[in-house]
Amino acid sequence: MPRIDDYFNAAKIAIEALAKESPKDILRRSGFEADTEGIRTPFLNRTYSIHIPGFTFSDTAPEPKDVPIQEQVLILHYLRASGLQFPTGNWIAYREIQGASFYFSAFVKRAIDPLKSTFGSNIQGLVKAAERLGGHAIAAGDAGFEFRVLPRIPIQLILWEGDAEFPSEANILFDDSIGDILSPEDVAWLAGMLVYRLMALSR
Repeated sequence: MPRIDDYFNAAKIAIEALAKESPKDILRRSGFEADTEGIRTPFLNRTYSIHIPGFTFSDTAPEPKDVPIQEQVLILHYLRASGLQFPTGNWIAYREIQGASFYFSAFVKRAIDPLKSTFGSNIQGLVKAAERLGGHAIAAGDAGFEFRVLPRIPIQLILWEGDAEFPSEANILFDDSIGDILSPEDVAWLAGMLVYRLMALSR
């Protein structure tokens, strides 16, 4: 796991690059909307403001919380992506993302295993949490949902319930444009953030 200093350094690098760009270009590319502070940024079940020109984050909730540095870095990387485009509708597994093999075990540990262990025998818990997070049901597995985690990034979660004979199974699919937007490491973090937010909402 990266040290916290690594995240702050990654944020600094991204901010320095974004500061050289036009805010209008960043908004048009990202699909976010402007607000009075700069950029309005819905992310999972929270909404942030990114203040320009410093690209600092604040929570817009009535009782604001700190914005986790991992989430800040991921959103900053998304804003920097030159390959942002509308999703193609072609779904791929994590392994199919170029360069993802090195991070596959981390992806499984951060996203697939928690999804199975939490919801493998609790399908209704997943349904409840997914609805609260704005997920749209899809016809896949025993329960499947599609989430628009960021404006140009949809993610599908699919779960097969376990029983006494067979263990639960899960899959997470990405639009095939994902590799042009985020690094495989960022994709693994993003999937894990989605799963852990669902876990929190199911309690």
